[in-house]
Amino acid sequence: MDPNANVTGNARLVREYAAYLRVEKGLRPASCSAYTLDLEQFAEHLEKTDGLLLTAVQADVSAFMQGLRANQVESRSIARKLSGLRGFYRWLLMDKRISHDPTVNIETPASWKILPKSLAETEVAAMLDRTGIAAQHPEADALALRDHAILELLYAGGLRVGEICALREEDLHLDQARAQVRGKGDKERIVPLGDKAVAAIEAYLQRGRPALAKAGIQRALFLSKNGKILTRQWVWEMVRSAAPSGTKASPHKLRHSCATHMVEHGADLRSVQTLLGHADIATTQVYTHVAMEHLKQVHRLHHPRGKRRERPAEPIAGAVA
Repeated sequence: MDPNANVTGNARLVREYAAYLRVEKGLRPASCSAYTLDLEQFAEHLEKTDGLLLTAVQADVSAFMQGLRANQVESRSIARKLSGLRGFYRWLLMDKRISHDPTVNIETPASWKILPKSLAETEVAAMLDRTGIAAQHPEADALALRDHAILELLYAGGLRVGEICALREEDLHLDQARAQVRGKGDKERIVPLGDKAVAAIEAYLQRGRPALAKAGIQRALFLSKNGKILTRQWVWEMVRSAAPSGTKASPHKLRHSCATHMVEHGADLRSVQTLLGHADIATTQVYTHVAMEHLKQVHRLHHPRGKRRERPAEPIAGAVA
């Protein structure tokens, strides 16, 4: 059999799956590209022994994972690749092209459940206070109003950076303190907003956005100084530069901070799942581990027997020396 036929067959299947992700699942180009690259990497692994994606077995997937580990690929990256392969083989099963999923019994790397990194409440407060002072200045410009509104919205609603960029003016319902957000796969959800986020957005709409909107109709809520839609990279840079000295901040950390702080203050997981737009409650459950770490720290600091240091024994009244 011509080994090139396997290469051609795999490439065709990868293209079909990429089209499915883009058209039917509605994933963004960056997500489609990431899944496609991971699938192509697995196909290349199979082609070393003239294998096919359609006929891959569990041993092929295990060998692929072991090869990644041997090349010192981070466990989180390996877990992401495995997740992509699972999605691909679920699609093949659904399309009745295969009868068995080779990824079904593959164990996910333990560090898949690495606790998400978030900022302390004091760090978030310092960031928002800093941009809030600039936005409330009598001579605040449109950019200061915009940046503060973005930060308040990122933290209040746990929005992804792509969701911030895609948000439109008509998606806001400030009289009801909420926004309509389009997340992964173009799924829509309603995000409640606190008073401070509403006030920051209103100030931006009244005194900031009109100054940024140039000739022509631009539906995006947040605009650049040239009246264009903001890029994800720009938002990342803005958040990083707005953070207090010594604090490493990002839009994703603000999203995690929103969820972490809510759970620490007693929010139930279903509510947090709805807020963040997680399809599976298992994704949200990681925040229970974060809250438990916080609880342990509080216990160590404040419980009489929680501190990890020896205490001198107090003399018993009336005891004979």
